[in-house]
Amino acid sequence: MPLIWNDNLTTGVEVIDRQHRELFDRINKVLDASNQGKGREIVAETFQFMQNYVTNHFGTEEELMLKHNYPEYPAHKRYHTQYVNDLSSLKQQLDTTGSSLNLVVQTNKLLVDWWINHINRVDKSLGTFLKSKQSPE
Repeated sequence: MPLIWNDNLTTGVEVIDRQHRELFDRINKVLDASNQGKGREIVAETFQFMQNYVTNHFGTEEELMLKHNYPEYPAHKRYHTQYVNDLSSLKQQLDTTGSSLNLVVQTNKLLVDWWINHINRVDKSLGTFLKSKQSPE
């Protein structure tokens, strides 16, 4: 089932929302490949994209948080750090044992569940704060 971007996921900060929409597009490609039995083939490519993506996206968010003295920065940063660690752990598993059905399932969970929860619980609060600062970009 594809991830559908909707207004409920919007933070109200254009740069963050644009990056989230890009992520959803990429996740949907992974889900499509998995549904076609090609998940194993796309896992390595997905890890490369995600490593680049999280560096850029988390960097953008953290820069905005620091620039505007976001009081929840330490907690938000911890979520980012944990995600990077989880992603690295799965990448190490890929490098060590190769792609497996279990790895594909774990990767899909990290790509889908984590992002939906993070956007709804953490990024929307950040968006509300940044919008209150008038021009966050």
